Amino acid sequence: MIETLREKANKLPLKPGVYIMHDRDGQVIYVGKAKQLKNRVSSYFRGAHDAKTSAMVAKVADFEVIIADSEFEALILENSLIKHHMPHYNILLKDDKGYPFIRLDTSAEYPSFSIVSKPADDGARYFGPYGGRSVTRDAINAVSKALGLPTCGKRFPRDIGKARPCLNYHMNACRGYCRPEASAEEYRKAMAEAVMVLEGRTSEIVSGLMTEMENDAENLRFELAAEKRDRIRALQALGSRQNVVAGSAADTDAAGLYRRDPKCCFVVLHYIGGDLLSKDVEVFDTPVGEDGEILSAALRVYYEKRGAFPKEVLLQSEPADAEELQELFSQTAGRKVVLRAPRRGEKRKLTEAALRNATEELERIATREERTLFALRWLREALALPSVPERIEAYDISNTGSSDMVASMTVFAGGRPLKRDYRRFRIKTLEKQDDCRSMAEVITRRMERLRDGDEKFSDRPDLILIDGGEGQLRAAIGAMEETGTVVPAFGMVKDDRHRTRALVAPDGSEVGISANQTVFSFIGRIQEETHRFAIEYHRSLHGRRGVASALDRIEGVGEKRRNALLKSFGSVKAIKNASEEELAKAVPANVAAAVYAAFHGVDDAGTQEDTEEKQ
Repeated sequence: MIETLREKANKLPLKPGVYIMHDRDGQVIYVGKAKQLKNRVSSYFRGAHDAKTSAMVAKVADFEVIIADSEFEALILENSLIKHHMPHYNILLKDDKGYPFIRLDTSAEYPSFSIVSKPADDGARYFGPYGGRSVTRDAINAVSKALGLPTCGKRFPRDIGKARPCLNYHMNACRGYCRPEASAEEYRKAMAEAVMVLEGRTSEIVSGLMTEMENDAENLRFELAAEKRDRIRALQALGSRQNVVAGSAADTDAAGLYRRDPKCCFVVLHYIGGDLLSKDVEVFDTPVGEDGEILSAALRVYYEKRGAFPKEVLLQSEPADAEELQELFSQTAGRKVVLRAPRRGEKRKLTEAALRNATEELERIATREERTLFALRWLREALALPSVPERIEAYDISNTGSSDMVASMTVFAGGRPLKRDYRRFRIKTLEKQDDCRSMAEVITRRMERLRDGDEKFSDRPDLILIDGGEGQLRAAIGAMEETGTVVPAFGMVKDDRHRTRALVAPDGSEVGISANQTVFSFIGRIQEETHRFAIEYHRSLHGRRGVASALDRIEGVGEKRRNALLKSFGSVKAIKNASEEELAKAVPANVAAAVYAAFHGVDDAGTQEDTEEKQ
């Protein structure tokens, strides 16, 4: 096969183009470009290669080529084919890393901010990209707070005058545009200032407000002057957060690639005026190719996902196709983007910082993965498992007496939390606390869903850990035997500091782990995460029940009126502090009187009782 492929490659022209490798099933497994197709493609079928390239070549059954008019055309074509085929041996960055934008529809009477995945050609204003949705939300909240814009979720003009202003208005965190007397003109003016902040022009707003404040003070309009003073202080408080708010303002990126097979780490540091704005990290399986080819591919994939380009990209070394890459970025950005590999000076220090970050990130990940693999192999041997436990499920019960009895199921895949597979259970068959019977119920429900092909429970665990010791372990094993689906299971035995010190087997014997720090830490993380997940669920149910019961005990308050009160006031504490007149704006007057009496100890005659004595 190799000889046949070599002969075919030797007949290729010395022209630029793209080559496409197929396996025996006809699947595309690798796409590459070349300045001279004959030299590049034939090199795969002669001489020695690294492990990754050798593995790829061993699977090649055939290849095809597409001749291009230039190296730049070959680059464009390679990009298109990789996106279409997603070949296994090309660089594939994770799809879960998003770079959201802030969207503002300026044509609306009351424009509002929203978070979107990418800009659209719809006439709206877009700002970004930002490093993640939480960062984007922080930017919106920071601007809104500084300029007194609403963050309550009300829609204008629909909700104007429908309810009294919320707490944000009374705390001077919002100018109360939901009030009938607030004007749309003032709202749009504040939004225009918000746009300037998002564009990084905060100093212009502050300068204008300073002038207005001084004029108001000179003309004895002290309330207006004080209002502008507060706005100036709020804008100045953005301070160092300005770079985060103006997410698209990065003018220089420094990129670093570190390779430690079988992984690579690609880091991009974003700078504004020499100040570090943010950092992006991508870790991926080492693709086929030399370091320069991998760097070029990483840059292309990264900036295509990000959708925004700086003025300059600094590199530790120039890839062979730097000129074509620069042209591609410039065409995509609609302006000149410079790729540079500085040899000295401050810019060289930036590339060294990027490489150092990439090195430290990958070494840390590699060390962590090595420790995790050691722990998983140790568990296989110590627990006599048939294979390394790739999927571990852990269970815990949480309750307060007989109320709000719940259980948690956490999942660790490859030694790392797989949070999308976490599950919560409410105990349905018991009226009194019984942890063993609760565990039996949970395991029964889980295994029945596995047996019945439920998509949410379709993955079979390799190992089950029970946070509760021998009694709950036996209950879990009994439940599995009844469902006909038995998985290796062990209990987690705690020490006097509530840390897992050993694993207990079904026969009651213990497997000590405290002497092995790596395994001890690994099992401890699983136990802590499972306990945390159960406690959070229990507390959330207990809290909701407490809120409901505090209002439901009041005569005349059902689910509908309870929800109306909570919607108007936001919390039971706010309802308790409200006057009877304020309560009557949300519910009928007789119900408002009953609610006020319930919280303030007013009897039928309208006299104030001693609350402590009454309790």
